[in-house]
Amino acid sequence: FGIPIKTAIGASIVSVIATSSAAGAVYVGRGLSHTRLAMVLEIATTLGALAGGITAVLLSPNLLEGLFALVLVYVVYSMRHVSGEAKLAGATGVLDTSYVDSATGATVTYGVQHLPLGMGASFLAGNVSGLLGIGGGIIKVPIMSLVMGMPLRAAIATSNFMIGVTAATSALIYYQRGFLDPNIAIPTALGVLLGAQIGTRIGGKVRGNTLKLTFQGLLLVFAVQMMYQAVRT
Repeated sequence: FGIPIKTAIGASIVSVIATSSAAGAVYVGRGLSHTRLAMVLEIATTLGALAGGITAVLLSPNLLEGLFALVLVYVVYSMRHVSGEAKLAGATGVLDTSYVDSATGATVTYGVQHLPLGMGASFLAGNVSGLLGIGGGIIKVPIMSLVMGMPLRAAIATSNFMIGVTAATSALIYYQRGFLDPNIAIPTALGVLLGAQIGTRIGGKVRGNTLKLTFQGLLLVFAVQMMYQAVRT
């Protein structure tokens, strides 16, 4: 469309905020978003993003993209052990919380496992996300599900909340530098807002295992995209 790349990124950031806000209104209302955990992990993610500038100087972007593609494939393989249903979750005594699964009507109580390891993984997620310019959710959801033992539905909701906080910070910087064009950002955000509202309501009715398979498919798409970018130059 001939839009300058920085202006396009600015519009994308506003769209991320719109997505997070639209979905977050539903997720928080249902008690799915673990906001206390999100604030803890967001600290590590932000520090990782700042460190990404240093890492970018030391490593080849093509190498990073190739390695990240392999990591995504490994995550897809590892998630075969994760139950899409929340019945396996349980309280741990660390940041315990609960929500009502709209697909089954059951009350799910769970706690956080391996919090220090999860924070370390979130630091790396922020680092890689900043380096490659990809959405953090594609990294954060597997971390919370595989490493921290969260139900997949809650992990997606919490990741969505975190992405909105990060994007809001970035949007301020782009606005100050004049890279937010309302003529581009507003129509884009409105379209994304509508899609997010529809997707959130559909997602609440989808069975957990179907949600898991859909997420695995998205991870594979990102893996192929990253590998293509790594080998084309």
